[in-house]
Amino acid sequence: MASHGFWFLGAENSSESTSQNPNNPRAWCQAAAQKFSGGIGSKLCALLNVGEAEKVSQAPVKTEDGSTAETCGCNKPCNCPKATLCFSDLYSTDLLPALNGDAKTMNFLQEVVDILLAYIVESFDRSTKVIDFHYPNELLQRNNWELSDEPETLDDILISCRATLKYAIKTAHPRYFNQLSTGLDMVGLAADWLTSTANTNMFTYEVAPVFVLLEYVTLKKMREIIGWQDGRGDGIFSPGGAISNMYAMLLARYKMFPEVKEKGMSSVPRLVAFTSEHSHFSIKKGAAALGIGTESVICIKADERGKMIPSDLERRIVEAKQKGYVPFFVSATAGTTVYGAFDPLIAIADICKKYDIWMHVDGAWGGSLLMSRKHRWKLNGVERANSMTWNPHKMMAVPLQCSALLVREEGLMQSCNQMQACYLFQQDKHYDLSYDTGDKALQCGRHVDIFKLWLMWRAKGTVGFEAQIDKCLELSEYLYNKIKDREGYQMVFDGKPQHTNVCFWYLPPGVRYLEDKVEKMKRLHKVAPVIKARMMEYGTTMVSYQPQGDKVNFFRMVISNPAATFEDIDFLIEEIERLGQDL
Repeated sequence: MASHGFWFLGAENSSESTSQNPNNPRAWCQAAAQKFSGGIGSKLCALLNVGEAEKVSQAPVKTEDGSTAETCGCNKPCNCPKATLCFSDLYSTDLLPALNGDAKTMNFLQEVVDILLAYIVESFDRSTKVIDFHYPNELLQRNNWELSDEPETLDDILISCRATLKYAIKTAHPRYFNQLSTGLDMVGLAADWLTSTANTNMFTYEVAPVFVLLEYVTLKKMREIIGWQDGRGDGIFSPGGAISNMYAMLLARYKMFPEVKEKGMSSVPRLVAFTSEHSHFSIKKGAAALGIGTESVICIKADERGKMIPSDLERRIVEAKQKGYVPFFVSATAGTTVYGAFDPLIAIADICKKYDIWMHVDGAWGGSLLMSRKHRWKLNGVERANSMTWNPHKMMAVPLQCSALLVREEGLMQSCNQMQACYLFQQDKHYDLSYDTGDKALQCGRHVDIFKLWLMWRAKGTVGFEAQIDKCLELSEYLYNKIKDREGYQMVFDGKPQHTNVCFWYLPPGVRYLEDKVEKMKRLHKVAPVIKARMMEYGTTMVSYQPQGDKVNFFRMVISNPAATFEDIDFLIEEIERLGQDL
């Protein structure tokens, strides 16, 4: 059952009269003003109707010096008037570092914060749309998105902020299930704001002392959770799991053939890597980027649940060696993108040890299950890996982006990637140079991705993340149990899913009873795309779909949003049936 949400503020005190009904805009605004301090409530009325409502004007008051000021709107006696500013007369050059720009800057930023707060509150309200969908050409025409030679006023800038959020996908919405990264954590958001305010680079301790130390502490903790003794090893935060996977492949190649760093691929024999046919496409992308080539990535068969078959892995390794190729890298997956499958890591580790091959675990999606005592068994054997990708911006709901590569061998990243640029990494600095982490990264400029994870960990504790992850898996099991025997639904594979991925077909009445199997599959292939399009046009929810191998389009429901509830799962089922009943 949907929550009444934000729009019903003050309903408990309202009468049945029109003027006091919480659905009445004036009554709602009065209730909001009482709920929020600092004038935020008054502004929400205007901000939540982006592009339609004018700013709420407040009665000016006279200050002691006779100048006009505007009350703060806090709805209580106070001494906090603020100077009246007309943003239509101001430009970015009037803000700091402009002389006497501090008050204008504070007022401008407060307006921006008010816009953001309104959007945040609306995002969690189930009565609002997940998306206000428009086709690309239409959206291009609705607003002026073009860049101009002349500056625009701050009022125009605020309008652009509102318009951008109006058409943005509400990824924090409890009924947004479209991607592996969903939800919005308030502490993580605050950390992101702080990170942008600090606006520094992660390459040296010199310019990012606290952030560098927090990365050191957090990576060590993550390595301990993997099971590497005393948390020893190395690691780095990178721009997403695809880059983390490429780092792992780069390190595996360097470990086996260090001369490749200077002499290139012509100095080494034909290398081959191995990964599951259900693995992420980034493994092949990494091979292409590193000059190894996509044809040198051998895809290993998976079973009906999407898990790599170890016997096929060993067979293909032997075949490659017989052809004179050099196996150097095996990427096992902990939580495949579509099925949510966990490859058998212990068996794969045995094979990698037998043939002396680097073992990497792509745990971008499933790695966070290590935080759960109930579910971490699914990654048994991960401690034997040489490296692991782990994306806290997925199951841990850390704001994008936050991806870590963890490496068991300390110092390997530094020797593989360092170029010793003397203008950054001077060897005669007055502090411990091991904290200048930039030379072990491929990037020079590196964004601070650590603070949001670290601050959320402080706020939740490990047990808080564990409870959050366990809840998501409980919701996925609830969905599976609701639809596995429900008329009109068919599971893509048998058995309870290992992760939060629930893959299923919805067969509308017009398809359900067709006897011609070829025609049935042809029509079923079109069902999920049509229902998804209708979801977006109505704005009620979003869930992904795709084909897999010889299987026609099916829904892939994933749950990583901490705001989702059992009622939201019920709503999704009912909405799919409502939108597909005529197909």
